[in-house]
Amino acid sequence: MDTNLPVSAHPRVVIIGCGFGGLRLAKALRKAPVQVVVIDRNNYHNFQPLLYQVATGALEADSIAYPIRKIFAGQKNFFYRMADVHSVDPAANTVITSVGNIRYDYLVLATGSLTNFFGLESIERNAMQIKSIPNALNLRSFIFQNFEKALLTENPEERQALLNIVVVGGGPTGVEISGSLAEMRKHVLPKDYPELDLQHMQIFLVEAGPALLGPMSPASQADAKRYLDELGVKVMLNTSIKNFEDNRAYYTDNEFIATENLVWAAGVNGAEVPGLPADVVTRNKRINVNLWNQVEGLNNVFAIGDVANMVTDDMPRGLPMLAPVAQQHADHLAANLQRLLRGETPKDFVYNNKGSMAIVSRNKAVVDLPKNIHFNGFFGWATWLFVHLMTLVGFRNKVVAFIDWAFSYFSTDQALRLIIRPFSRRDVKDDKGKKSAEHRTATAEYNPTPPAIQEPA
Repeated sequence: MDTNLPVSAHPRVVIIGCGFGGLRLAKALRKAPVQVVVIDRNNYHNFQPLLYQVATGALEADSIAYPIRKIFAGQKNFFYRMADVHSVDPAANTVITSVGNIRYDYLVLATGSLTNFFGLESIERNAMQIKSIPNALNLRSFIFQNFEKALLTENPEERQALLNIVVVGGGPTGVEISGSLAEMRKHVLPKDYPELDLQHMQIFLVEAGPALLGPMSPASQADAKRYLDELGVKVMLNTSIKNFEDNRAYYTDNEFIATENLVWAAGVNGAEVPGLPADVVTRNKRINVNLWNQVEGLNNVFAIGDVANMVTDDMPRGLPMLAPVAQQHADHLAANLQRLLRGETPKDFVYNNKGSMAIVSRNKAVVDLPKNIHFNGFFGWATWLFVHLMTLVGFRNKVVAFIDWAFSYFSTDQALRLIIRPFSRRDVKDDKGKKSAEHRTATAEYNPTPPAIQEPA
């Protein structure tokens, strides 16, 4: 298939992925003497930090997504192709995609990250994740479907499993979705489900480490734990979920939490691209790069953001997988690519840590800034809202998100409790009887058949 990209006298920079890093890089090259080609399987940029709000009905999906072509309207050196990337061929300077092969002069991998299930097959098969808009919509539908089922069942054990929600992973995503679910239990669900005794609904946050928000300060960790305790979230530290099947989330061989709803937010891997030399890919699927974001051993291939494993003196295990890192990588690489075009030596990357933050619930958030500055409560909450509002792409999205947040704040309600498409988990086996991850992904996107409730043993 011909990708119909025009021939240009300028070098072609191909960017795989239009997340925070890829978007920022393509914008930063708008006046550079290059042809910019972005490849992404979705025709929109997705603001991942707010996916949990889509999953819990606080925001609609189109509030956090923006069409790629609209973002770059008017940028004359920009071209977009909607495609899946199958592999790269560094020897031939080619990207092999579902719509044809695309030649490059410079290649930038900005593929982000994927959920890491740590080899736990039953969890990968049955747990919910929040890495994409379809994931978030599936989770929203699944939770509300289970509440509808809880109204109908007469079996108290089945009802408890349908009401209980287990969130695995005490990082920002796990903390934020646990707090959002607790607020929904307090303010929203009693209005929709007056027949249910929601005192029986339990929200568990399970973290394998000794504290929540591991990379943040001890003060933020303690504040987040205190806020969740006040909201009635059952925080389980130093605990790992080892297996999830038959509506049971096992944290030991014999002890389990009865639940139909397990949300996996426990870790991520880099989204590597097949075709790179095996020795440049680390154990967590990130790609080793130097301080120019150059992939080791490849002169014209670069990686930025979550997928890039850049080791520095301050970060011997690699820079964190955060949006600010990806954006700073993009800005620096844009300047370095133009230096290379001029025959100059690129400059080394220096990370500017601007701090980190996490929201727990209304008027409750934690913020860490450089020089050991920490604050929380309402000021932290307002800071979190402002930063995320300003980071959203598109004026419309900023306005819609602000209105939705204001409505939720003053009404203590969320209007987006819609089951747009019924969702169910379903195992699909290949010809050899093994679980097929490709088929599971396909059927997980949309399946109109509601899941059967399994009797507890």
